[in-house]
Amino acid sequence: MRNIIPPVKGTREFYPEQMALQTWLYNQLRQVSESFGYQEWNAPFLESLDLYAAKSSDEIVREQSFAFQDRGGNTITLRPELTPSLARMVAQKQSSLTFPLRWWSWGPFWRYERPQKGRTREFYQWNVDMVGADTPEADAETVAVLATFFKKVGLTPKQVSIQVSDRRLLDAQLEKIKVPSSDRAEVSAWIDRREKMAAEEWAKNGKQIGLTKLQQTKIKEMLADKKLWKSSPELTRFFQAIKTFGLSEYVHFDAGIVRGFNYYTGTVFEAWEVGGEIRRALLGGGRYNRLLSDVGGESLPAVGFAMGDVVVNLMLESYGLMPKDLRVSPAQVLVTVFDEERLLESFTLAAELRTAGFNVVCYPEPNKLPRQFKFADRMGIRIVAVLGPDEITAGKVTLKDLARGMQVSVPRIRTADAIRQALAKHLS
Repeated sequence: MRNIIPPVKGTREFYPEQMALQTWLYNQLRQVSESFGYQEWNAPFLESLDLYAAKSSDEIVREQSFAFQDRGGNTITLRPELTPSLARMVAQKQSSLTFPLRWWSWGPFWRYERPQKGRTREFYQWNVDMVGADTPEADAETVAVLATFFKKVGLTPKQVSIQVSDRRLLDAQLEKIKVPSSDRAEVSAWIDRREKMAAEEWAKNGKQIGLTKLQQTKIKEMLADKKLWKSSPELTRFFQAIKTFGLSEYVHFDAGIVRGFNYYTGTVFEAWEVGGEIRRALLGGGRYNRLLSDVGGESLPAVGFAMGDVVVNLMLESYGLMPKDLRVSPAQVLVTVFDEERLLESFTLAAELRTAGFNVVCYPEPNKLPRQFKFADRMGIRIVAVLGPDEITAGKVTLKDLARGMQVSVPRIRTADAIRQALAKHLS
C-alpha cells in the first residue's frame, strides 16, 4: 500500500458521482427558494471570531470554531454558521436595501465536533432568511419554503414533520406558574432536555434548578396540550397561513420546541425525521429580531432557518429518494480520434459541435475505436462521432447512438442537426 496522506478528519471527498448528487440537491434547493422569490447570496468563508460573540453560543465560539491567528495577529475562523454574516452585510447597506429581504444561500461550514453518523466537521448548509417583516404570515412563509422542499424531493408528512412553537407563548405559560424571568433561560434549557433524559432523571434535574413539583406538573401539562397554540394570537395566524399554502400536513404544534433562549424572540421550529431510523432533528429556525442591533445596525425583524446537507442526504438515501439517473459526465458527445494524422481534424469537429451548443469530449489520443466506444459507454456519453479517413474524404461524419444501438452517416455540415434530433428522440 502506498502511503497516501488521508483527508482531514470530519471532511468529505466528492468524486464526480457524489458531486452529481450534491449538485442535484443544490438545484432542488435553488428551485424551491426562487419559487418564493428568494435571492441567492453568500458571505466570506473566513470571518473574525469576534463576529460570533454577538449571537453564537459559547460552545460554538470557544469549542467548535476552527479558529487561528493570521499573520497580522487577528483571530480568524472558518465560518461555523451564516446568520452573523448576514446581519453584518445587511447592517452595512441597511439604508440602500429594499425590504423585506428574501435571501437564501448554500455553502460550506465548519465546526469542530465529534464526527458521527449524520454529523461531520465540514458540511454544506441551506440558509433561508426573511429580513424586515414582523408578522406570523412571514414566519409561515419561511416554514412553507422548507415544507415545499420536503414535498419536492418526495418526503411525505409520515416521514418528516415540522414542529412549531412560540417563545412568547412559552414565556406567558412560565409567567402563569410564577417562574421568575431570571430563571426562564435555565427552565427553557431544561424543557429542551426532556427527550434526551430518562423521566426520573429529568424530574430530578428540574428540582435541582429550583422548580417545585407543582411547577413541573404544570409544565408537563403544557407540553402535552396539543391545542395550546389556539391561545396564541400569533400562532393562530401562523397556522391559518400555513393552511393557505396547502402544507398543513407537514406542520404541527409542539410546546416543547424551545431553541436558543437568548437568540429567538418569537416563532421557533424544528424539522424532525419521524418515519424511519434517524428520528432526530434535521434543522432549526425561528424569529430573531435583535441580531442586527447586536452587530451595529438598526434593529430589524428577521426570521429564518438553516439545514445541513449530511443528515438530509442520509434521510433521502434511507427512503430511496436519491435520484438514480444522474449524468455523471456532462458530455453529450464523444468525438473519436482515428489516428495521429487526423487528431487535429477531430479536435476541429469537437470545437464545431461546442459552438453549436453541445458538451463534447474529444478523445485525447489515437486508440482502437472499440476502446473509445467503451470509454463513451462507461462515462454515460450517448453519441459517438467517428471521423476516419473515409468520412473525411466523403465530407461526412458517422454518428453512433449508444443508447439506441443505431448508426448513421451524415454530411458534416448536418452533424449538429443530426445529433440534436437523436437527443430529442431519446428525451421523448
